[in-house]
Amino acid sequence: MTETTPTDPASTGPAPTGPAPTAPAPTRPAAEVRIRPARPDEAAALAELAEATFALACPPHTSADAIAAFLTRVLAPANFEAFLADPDRLLLVAETGAGTLTGYTMLVFGEPHDADAAGAIRIRPTAELSKCYVRAEAHGSGTAAALMAATLDAARERGAAGSWLGVNQENVRALRFYGKHGFEQVGIKRFLVGERYEDDYVLERALQSREP
Repeated sequence: MTETTPTDPASTGPAPTGPAPTAPAPTRPAAEVRIRPARPDEAAALAELAEATFALACPPHTSADAIAAFLTRVLAPANFEAFLADPDRLLLVAETGAGTLTGYTMLVFGEPHDADAAGAIRIRPTAELSKCYVRAEAHGSGTAAALMAATLDAARERGAAGSWLGVNQENVRALRFYGKHGFEQVGIKRFLVGERYEDDYVLERALQSREP
């Protein structure tokens, strides 16, 4: 399951009738946010960021105990130390001018370990967008879009021809965001949180051209 929040949620349904709606307030610019590779000494900061953002990706029925167990098992400082040392992974962070980490992504290069994902994706060599999280207070700032663009560029530069991800089927905002950035549904898989398997869509996009 991968999460992010769309900066411009897509609308659905027929065109509205009657008076034109009031234009939405402009989002805060992302120019003050810098995207860079995570440093080897940032495992604890990344774990704190994961603790602040992971629940945003979970469906409403996910219990606090299940979220806590996942954070301990998968997103603790020791996990991030291993991620940062793994040559087949790349972590990028969004950092404000004040030095606060507001979001992060993680790419995993190579064949998917998940059998359902491996059978669903069509483009190889591939890179999994395994993590894509932004703090709630940064939603609408353009941070998620900036992270996505930099992450896809990094996957492309590393030689990936495609990128894939898993996203919870109930995460409508994330699905809209990924669709806006060129991802299409190609399959389904399961994702374990606590003791319950959640249903994910497998999404994929080609990387031959720059991110739209």
